[in-house]
Amino acid sequence: MTGARHEPGTPEDDLADRFRHGDELALREAYDRYGRAVFHLATSTLVNRSDAEDVTQATFVAAWLGRDTFDPARGSLVGWLLGIARRKVVDRLRSVSRDNRVTEAVRQLPEPVAPGVDPDVVVDRLVVADELARLPADQRRMLELAFFDDLTHQQIAAVTGVPLGTVKSHIRRGMASLKRRWEVDGAAPGARPAGLSGTR
Repeated sequence: MTGARHEPGTPEDDLADRFRHGDELALREAYDRYGRAVFHLATSTLVNRSDAEDVTQATFVAAWLGRDTFDPARGSLVGWLLGIARRKVVDRLRSVSRDNRVTEAVRQLPEPVAPGVDPDVVVDRLVVADELARLPADQRRMLELAFFDDLTHQQIAAVTGVPLGTVKSHIRRGMASLKRRWEVDGAAPGARPAGLSGTR
C-alpha cells in the first residue's frame, strides 16, 4: 500500500489501537516493548540515571493520560512515545540547569545579601527576549535551549531530534540575525548576556 507506515492488522497496529482505547494491558505491553528505547533516549542526554528513569516513567504516564491525542495515521506508537520523551528530557534538563544556576548564584552572593534584583539584569533579559521573539521559530528555539537552558549543541540535537549540523546552522544564523539587529537598533553592548557572545 503506497505511503503506509506498516501493514494493517500487525501486532503493532493492534497494540496501538488497544493503547489508544484505554486497554491497561496494552499500557504494560507498550512499556515492555518500548520502555528500553525511551530509557536509551533519556540516558543518551541525561547524566543522572535516576533522572533518566524518572523521565521514562513520566513519558508513559503522560502518554497514557493523553492517549486520546495519539493518531496512528500520523506515525507509530513508538515514534509518538519518543516525541513525548524528548519533551520530558528537555523539561528535566531545564529543571536541572535552573537548580544549578540558583545554587551557583546563591554561592556567589556577597555577604550581606543586597535586597532586590539588579534592574540592569531585568532589562538585559527583556531586551534579549524581545530580540529572540523576532527570529524564525527554529532559530529562536535553538538559541533559547543553548543560552537560557545552557544545553550543548549535542544535547539540543538529542532532545529535539534535529540533526547536529542543522542545530549548529540554526544557531549560527540566529546569532548573525541578532548581531545585525543589535547593530541596526543601536542596542547597548551591555544588553547582551555573556552566553550570546559565542557558541559551543
